[in-house]
Amino acid sequence: MTFEEFYPEYLAAHRDRRTKLVHAAGLLSGLAVGLSAVAMRRPAWLLGGLALGYLPAFVSHWVFEKNQPKTLEHPALSFCGDFMMVYQLLTGRLQQVEE
Repeated sequence: MTFEEFYPEYLAAHRDRRTKLVHAAGLLSGLAVGLSAVAMRRPAWLLGGLALGYLPAFVSHWVFEKNQPKTLEHPALSFCGDFMMVYQLLTGRLQQVEE
């Protein structure tokens, strides 16, 4: 499956704006912690960055979307989808497909 084929499916699993916002907060916070871990030479913080990025996002799927995260089916494509969705959300290019 290509990313172009996957991304519409990924967006369909993220219809609720709250889920998108939780993903954006988690991704940006996780990146900040991850970059800090590298800059400060604290490799254990990388685990914290991953947890900060993924745990709230997973919970948002179960609470708001009532579905399973796409990461469980397609980890690499889902990782790319997170970055694309957050970029589009922050730049106002994400179409709102909310229920």
